[in-house]
Amino acid sequence: MNEAKSAGPPPPGEGPARLNPTAEEAGGEFVTWYGGIYRRRDLGRTGGLLLFPPLAWLMVFLALPLTGLVLRSLAQRGDSGAVVWVFNLENYRRLLGYGLFGWSPDHLLILARSLWVGLVTTVLCVILAYPLTFYIATRPPRRRVWLLMLLVVPFWTNVVVRTYAWLLILSPGLPPARLAAWLGLCPPGAPLFPGPAATYLGLVSTFLPFMALPLYTSVERLDWELLEAARDLYASRLAVFREAILPQTRPGLTVGVIVTFIPAMAMFVVTDLLGGARYMLIGNLIQNQFGAGRDWPFGAALCLALMALTLIGLWFHRRRERPR
Repeated sequence: MNEAKSAGPPPPGEGPARLNPTAEEAGGEFVTWYGGIYRRRDLGRTGGLLLFPPLAWLMVFLALPLTGLVLRSLAQRGDSGAVVWVFNLENYRRLLGYGLFGWSPDHLLILARSLWVGLVTTVLCVILAYPLTFYIATRPPRRRVWLLMLLVVPFWTNVVVRTYAWLLILSPGLPPARLAAWLGLCPPGAPLFPGPAATYLGLVSTFLPFMALPLYTSVERLDWELLEAARDLYASRLAVFREAILPQTRPGLTVGVIVTFIPAMAMFVVTDLLGGARYMLIGNLIQNQFGAGRDWPFGAALCLALMALTLIGLWFHRRRERPR
């Protein structure tokens, strides 16, 4: 009888008949993931299937074009504009100013001017976006929706159409040019373009929504009690902004600066039309190389230089924002 009892089924959770072994008991064949036990190869196959679409997207639309751009930047321009696949660093030497007639700082000055234009445009957009987003965030909800829609309306038209609209607004017969002539800022009957002022006006009007929309998301979630506490402690307006507003709106401000500075630095449509093609930026230089200049290798080198400047700026920003 004792032997018969001992020959019965093992208790639950013991012996070889256990249905849900742990990963250790399975000898590494099973892994635990999100509270369940899975076969290692099945989990790896599922993960590979999930990773394939984004990896394929990155490969087709990022890695392959970037590889082609790098290879083309190392090639040379032929006599009729064709690409000669002779690899060297001559295009990067030209970018640094070294050419047939010695060294010239023209390309470096264009890069510096592009950085300056992007910086000034970004600063002006920040100065205008803060009061604009505060005004929208403090309106009633129904009015807020309409104001946000007015802010998004410029995205409904192409930047070329908006720039031509500025050409009409700044023409001699309309009030802005007449007012500027009455103030002595320009000769009577002269338009307000081309020139730096018209260029910055077009750039700011183009990129202000890019700055205001991310900043609005932070202003809308602002903790107003911190502002009231700062005022109760007799902080000045600058101190309230520096200590109470800026730390809370920094995430939206960071996104706005990135999406404004990078395209403003490479813009060429606005500078061509409102600057009279005399305000050469790196975007204009790249356009000329891929267009009338038919020098695609040098244009590819300029594109990579612009990408390098962007990545360096993002790296410095990330180092600065990293918690210590």
